[in-house]
Amino acid sequence: MFYRPEDGHGLPHNPFNAIVTPRPIGWISTRGTLGDNLAPYSFFNAVAYVPPQVMFASTSAKEDREGTKDSVAQIRESGVFCVNIVEYAARDVMNLSSGPWPAGEDEFALAGIGKAECETIDCPRVAGAPASLECKVTQIVKLEGAANFAVFGEVTGVHMRDDCLVDGRFDVTTFQPLTRLGYRDYSVIRDVFELKRPGE
Repeated sequence: MFYRPEDGHGLPHNPFNAIVTPRPIGWISTRGTLGDNLAPYSFFNAVAYVPPQVMFASTSAKEDREGTKDSVAQIRESGVFCVNIVEYAARDVMNLSSGPWPAGEDEFALAGIGKAECETIDCPRVAGAPASLECKVTQIVKLEGAANFAVFGEVTGVHMRDDCLVDGRFDVTTFQPLTRLGYRDYSVIRDVFELKRPGE
């Protein structure tokens, strides 16, 4: 099968996000004039080592946020955000935090998620997350489409849960990262293997 996105695919559901998988989930926490917010984004990744930088993309809008979602609206206000890594054990509360809740609804409180303060920025973080990345916004890029924005940030602080450090390495097998597939599908990383690059 071949299709041009502009012509449509003719399938019951859009295959695009099922093709680009698995995707890490950035559980983005923010603080704004309406309070604290927490929402997962699967268009997320690390993009540079020095200085360390990450990005996430928001691809739809809420009526109460003028063309975007709560996360981007609050990042525009504050200039900062925190990326919390999602583990399999947090799958249900992560999913609950993804709901179309009204602006000003605190998803930490709504889902019973422990909250802690960041060290380098004025922003909340998920207290029990395997890792959290405190970020200062470097740019917000308007992408093609009505409500598509890519948010880039420089990491200014890193939290790692002590039990995730094994022999000096951040060990993903200790917490089983949750990943996003297509449609309503998710996956969990349980099997890890090592490959050496040529020349190493």
